[in-house]
Amino acid sequence: MPKALLLENIHPFAAQSLRDHGFEVETLKGALSEDELIDALEGVDLLGIRSKTNVTRKVIDARPNLTAIGCFCIGTNQVDLDYAGKRGIAVFNAPYSNTRSVVELVICDIICLMRRIPAHTHHMKHGVWDKSASGSHEVRGKTLGIIGYGNIGSQLSVLAEAMGMRVLFYDLEEKLAMGNAKRMSSLNELLEQSDAVTLHVDGRKSNTGFFGEEQFSHMKQGAIFINLSRGFVADLDALKRHLDSGHISGAAVDVFPVEPKKSGDAFTTPLADEDNMILTPHIGGSTLEAQESIGHFVSQRLEDYWFKGSAALSVNFPQLNLGNNRGVARIAHLHANLPGVLGKMNHILGEENINISAQSLGTEGELGYVVTDVADVPDQATIDALSHIEGTIRMRVLTDDNTAEDTER
Repeated sequence: MPKALLLENIHPFAAQSLRDHGFEVETLKGALSEDELIDALEGVDLLGIRSKTNVTRKVIDARPNLTAIGCFCIGTNQVDLDYAGKRGIAVFNAPYSNTRSVVELVICDIICLMRRIPAHTHHMKHGVWDKSASGSHEVRGKTLGIIGYGNIGSQLSVLAEAMGMRVLFYDLEEKLAMGNAKRMSSLNELLEQSDAVTLHVDGRKSNTGFFGEEQFSHMKQGAIFINLSRGFVADLDALKRHLDSGHISGAAVDVFPVEPKKSGDAFTTPLADEDNMILTPHIGGSTLEAQESIGHFVSQRLEDYWFKGSAALSVNFPQLNLGNNRGVARIAHLHANLPGVLGKMNHILGEENINISAQSLGTEGELGYVVTDVADVPDQATIDALSHIEGTIRMRVLTDDNTAEDTER
């Protein structure tokens, strides 16, 4: 029986779906350290994680028989994607499932900070009745600056405009503007015009420290700052200085450079004593609706890859969207993107009088992935010959009784 390990309190639907498909499933609430993960992965075929468990080269080298990793979240920077691909481990994520949840929290943060709700709440809790409109504003007519105009940034753009905000955005890549949103030619241009600035950049290493003292200095006097993207992209010490000076009137932070591994662990931040401050424990995408949707989506990707060899929406494999097996067996062959691999495969099958019912090939960067439906189950000699083709990384033979034989070189 194949085995799956799900960490970080992934929605129960994922575990149930995998069990329904014949997997033995172990679940753990928290994240694991590198050494703990290596120990836990003994005999495991599929791994499910969220944002706090890091799958490093050391982990991959220690457990090369791991077949696939499901990131039950948007980001995949916690996995060494290139190395996983070179070792034949497919990685999947949920790029859209919690987009709405993140966007709604950003909208909530904008309204609360503009109305100084955190400050008023703090005063009320300490017995101070401060009924004043000073510093409180409607969001209608204000300018929102969105840094990073991907799935979240573009949907936020639509909702913010519907509330009457003027929307500016900045992105390194060419993006289609939604509604009346306007693209800015430089980051500083956006910062100098925006009443609210929100970060939605990805987790690539080059974004470390992306938003620091220089960027805060260019923000408009009295503007608010929001980060629900990655904890390492913003300099929180610089943010505190600009809050203390009164240059920035409020901020909302959901992600931090160092975060506890599990719920209930102690956490401290120097931002806690700020007046108009919203602090949340990395819950941007944590709604019941979003987590259930992610559980559905990623578990389906893992099941499709395990049983069909389908690499559709994988973040580190060539894209192959495969239907049901059109033969008796299916050969999924991942290899270095070298010339002649497909011809050598077909020659071996022909020599063994194995008829090909269907075949799909995809290449991306240094990897090639060919999936072949054949009319006969290949014998061990044929499997050995296919697995010894130059450049072979991993080969899996899938049969119509939902069994799989995995060969790694």
